Amino acid sequence: MAINFKCDGCGLCCRHIDRVPPLKDFDTGNGVCKFLDTVTNRCRIYFNRPDLCNIAVGYQKYFAELYTEEEYLRLNYEACAELKRKHAKEVSDDTKA
Repeated sequence: MAINFKCDGCGLCCRHIDRVPPLKDFDTGNGVCKFLDTVTNRCRIYFNRPDLCNIAVGYQKYFAELYTEEEYLRLNYEACAELKRKHAKEVSDDTKA
């Protein structure tokens, strides 16, 4: 199976890199990657992004000995869903205030 993560381009993972120590040099100070175009939610260095930001390369380089491809994809989808749940709650809380 080839790693094929279906990203919807929401940009939330790139807005929470403060939780990923190897990406600390990319953090603008508020958890947002300095290479994220915050208007389009697209990476400005997509074709030269860090290996950890590339699901397929990151798997081979860092996680292949820890997880099967299926487990790795499942974990990434779960993390993505959790970011979306937290974001939806924050937006909801902001509109109530």
